[in-house]
Amino acid sequence: MIKKRFLALPRLYKQAVAVSADALLIPLIFVIAVRLHFENFTPGILRHYQWIVLASPIVSIPVFARNGLYRAIIRYIDYRIVSTISYGAIVSTTVLGVLSYVFVDVPFSPNLFLIFAAVFLLYLLTSRFLARGFFLDERRAGGRSVPVAIYGAGDAGSRLAFALRGGVEFRPIIFIDDNPQLHGISIAGIRVYPSEKLPSLMKRYRFATVLIAIPSLSQRAQRDLINQLTPLDLRIKVTPSIDALMRGMLRVEDVREIEIEDLLSRDPVVPDRSLLSKCITGHNVMVSGAGGSIGSELCRQVIALKPSRLILLEISEFALYAVEQELRKLIEQHAPDCELLAMLGSAADYARCADIMSTFDVDTVYHAAAYKHVPIVEQNPTEGIRNNAFGTLAMAQAAAAAKVKHFILVSTDKAVRPTNVMGTTKRLAELVLQGLSRQQSATCFSMVRFGNVLGSSGSVVPLFRRQIAAGGPVTITHPDITRYFMTIPEAAQLVLQAGSMAKGGDVFVLDMGEPVKIADLAKRMIHLSGRTVRSHDSGTRGIEIRYVGMRPGEKLYEELLIGSNVSGTAHPRIMRAEEAEIPWPALQRMLDQLHAACEQGDHEAMRAQLQKIVHEYEPSSDLVDAVWLKRANRAAPARLVSGLRPVQLARAVNS
Repeated sequence: MIKKRFLALPRLYKQAVAVSADALLIPLIFVIAVRLHFENFTPGILRHYQWIVLASPIVSIPVFARNGLYRAIIRYIDYRIVSTISYGAIVSTTVLGVLSYVFVDVPFSPNLFLIFAAVFLLYLLTSRFLARGFFLDERRAGGRSVPVAIYGAGDAGSRLAFALRGGVEFRPIIFIDDNPQLHGISIAGIRVYPSEKLPSLMKRYRFATVLIAIPSLSQRAQRDLINQLTPLDLRIKVTPSIDALMRGMLRVEDVREIEIEDLLSRDPVVPDRSLLSKCITGHNVMVSGAGGSIGSELCRQVIALKPSRLILLEISEFALYAVEQELRKLIEQHAPDCELLAMLGSAADYARCADIMSTFDVDTVYHAAAYKHVPIVEQNPTEGIRNNAFGTLAMAQAAAAAKVKHFILVSTDKAVRPTNVMGTTKRLAELVLQGLSRQQSATCFSMVRFGNVLGSSGSVVPLFRRQIAAGGPVTITHPDITRYFMTIPEAAQLVLQAGSMAKGGDVFVLDMGEPVKIADLAKRMIHLSGRTVRSHDSGTRGIEIRYVGMRPGEKLYEELLIGSNVSGTAHPRIMRAEEAEIPWPALQRMLDQLHAACEQGDHEAMRAQLQKIVHEYEPSSDLVDAVWLKRANRAAPARLVSGLRPVQLARAVNS
């Protein structure tokens, strides 16, 4: 109880206790030094040094206060405090020696002060490390520190072990290293073992967490190591930068979980600065869908390239407010001369977009606004067509009217041989830009096509995280479903570089690496969380993986290319695809017919027209404007329902 109360005291009170203890014990240390120095010690000898005894705390405590000893947080001290204490002890002893030489009326004895310095140093080190043990034992008893193994017994691993001992969350118990020369030795009192003994070591030392402390590992080597550890059902964490730890920028508690991004991402390719800055630095840039996953990341990276003006276009007020607040802080740090403008509006509103682009003299547009959730767009095809296809048309025509120099569409791999409305409308958006690029030369239209981005609102990764945290089940549509994945920052960076290489009507395809089976992704995420996958055959407990069936419009496999005609570019991960186009006059007539079908709510005509424009479109389900409208169609003909006002429509549904 007394310990807990003391630990709960304000930091200033604890510092006062430390100063008071030193003030009482430093004089005693000098008395001990005198007693050890003089073989024939008598109380009379001590009287000659009484003023030095009294002066010892008066001299020493200010020296240590100046040196930062009392500012140090006891539970975080490590071997580096030895230098702080040694310096203070030497300075204090030297000052006391000078005072003794001047004021004491007995012959000066250097050995006395050497003994005092040794005992003084021993007291300071012992008291501080005992106090640290007192703090840590009490805090760990309350917080139940986690026993961990450190993978990597090199310089980074040993420094991490010292740093962990100053924290309360983790308690290092063993080192794991693949270097045979280190096996069996102890580092910082912790023994080093080979990795092949991990299964038996887990049972012996009862740990379930491994911290990887090998900063020199490449992304691929780290991924291989994690794959090696994953079957052991260990919770795997990566440590922050050791340099950051040593500079005090991060706490040891900031070690992070291995994310699925660490397993799927590739070794980074250094971006081409000239490609990044060509359409941005010193220019006026506009991003549509700025509050979305891709749009907001594009904005972050655009700010780092110091545009003259950044214009955010977003239909959601809340999303616009949130991204604007974040970006203003980034602008203060990286681009204080950049003007940030937040504009509410729809990308499908030609007049609004044209007004913004011409008023603010926009040079570059990144069009990321789109409906992208396949099942939702499948149930709301009219809105999907209006937003994704006609929204892109409106934005592109506004850009051409305002003489915007570069217009880059953020597209998707679902546009290739689509089986759903979302993918078809994105392919239609690509065809629109290709057609417009042949009609004029003022604006360079291009599009960048890539697969799923990790962590976006439509990605399975956040869903799986929530399901695992809740104890399962993890739901997957089909055992064989496969997708390409890329991190949001990587995708945004490649979009910026691809747009700079456009000549007009270009379809750029990003190198997404190898496709990943969603079932394997789910199993990896379960293992990384320290859990096991439930096996119905063996009856083991764990997280269940449940297959729920394919959703409307969903494909087992996604593709990035319609044909095989592809060529390289100046960037190793960006390819240029040569794909079929539709001349603008013909495309315009088909768009007019599609627009008329949308206005009439004629789903059969909409689907027929989509298939006519996008020949590869093979719909996997009937088009319906949501389930409740399908019910309404049973009671009233589609041509009547589509023209009803909301109140009349509700009556039709209820009749």
